[in-house]
Amino acid sequence: MVTIYDIAKKTGFSVTTVSKVLNNYSDVSEKTKKAIQAAVEEMDYLPNSHARTLTTKKSWTIGVVFVESLGIGVKHPFFNAVIESFRQYVEVEGYDLLFVSRNISNQRKSYLEHFRYRGVDGVVIVCSTYEDEQVKELMNDSIPTVVIDMSSDQSSVVYSDNYEGSKLAVQHLYDLGHRRIAHIAGHESTFAGEQRKKGFLQAVKALNLGLPNEYVVNGDYFSIEGGQKAMRSLLELEERPTAVYAAGDNLALGAINEIHEHNLRVPDDLSVVGFDDIELAKYTYPALTTIRQRTDQIGEESAKLLLKQIDCKDKYIGCIQVPVELIVRKSSGPVA
Repeated sequence: MVTIYDIAKKTGFSVTTVSKVLNNYSDVSEKTKKAIQAAVEEMDYLPNSHARTLTTKKSWTIGVVFVESLGIGVKHPFFNAVIESFRQYVEVEGYDLLFVSRNISNQRKSYLEHFRYRGVDGVVIVCSTYEDEQVKELMNDSIPTVVIDMSSDQSSVVYSDNYEGSKLAVQHLYDLGHRRIAHIAGHESTFAGEQRKKGFLQAVKALNLGLPNEYVVNGDYFSIEGGQKAMRSLLELEERPTAVYAAGDNLALGAINEIHEHNLRVPDDLSVVGFDDIELAKYTYPALTTIRQRTDQIGEESAKLLLKQIDCKDKYIGCIQVPVELIVRKSSGPVA
């Protein structure tokens, strides 16, 4: 088994210098770093985790909390894409991820108790609802945290510009000639749902569009079923909309399914715009016009914010709002 002493002998540097490079200290020249890193790769050196923990006073582990209301966890397309980007970034820095269960030795523990027990260096929370008390406990604690997809003044947060995304969606439909534009909203307890609805209402107001109360329908927790149910109520109106902006791609897909069930066509009879740009969006029929969330950037910015806190050994309150963009496909078209 290759040791740190073997690396030092091969490169001619001291054990201390090799240790500094392996633990990402900044007071080593780039030339020295490259030489030692080349030897590490050539000799297939793997650091002993216990020794590294003793040396750096870190566990080199980051806790992960998923809170989403559909009950599908990491299978959720948005959360999955974001956490994969996060993982790739922190993995390069030497960190592992710990996905929690609230049971330790058959005793039910809170997220915070679990992470204290495991000694994690920080926690990433993927959560869009304000209602989870255990998430609030984590955010209010001194442990370094970053929250994805929610706003807070108690923790570092990273989220998409939901408000601007809604304005882009409405403006796109308006430019196609639509004046009767409805909104299938996400659940009011979610940050994304709240912000996207606000952006929709502001856009409608700015464009002087009439908005009947029944044109804003609750789509619940961003599910396909929620989109179907909401679209059904819109199709039952005496004067139905010519276009629908849904607060999530799953809602939009559900809406399209319901439109087809009524023997209507998208976009000939109704245009539909979603939000997220999940992988499935470009493969549906018709391909979905949507607002793209930059999941790679969200994951990377979240990782940077958390690692900054871990390295400084201090909780940092910061906010990064990631831009979104309109992706035009086949589900939106000129008003009939």
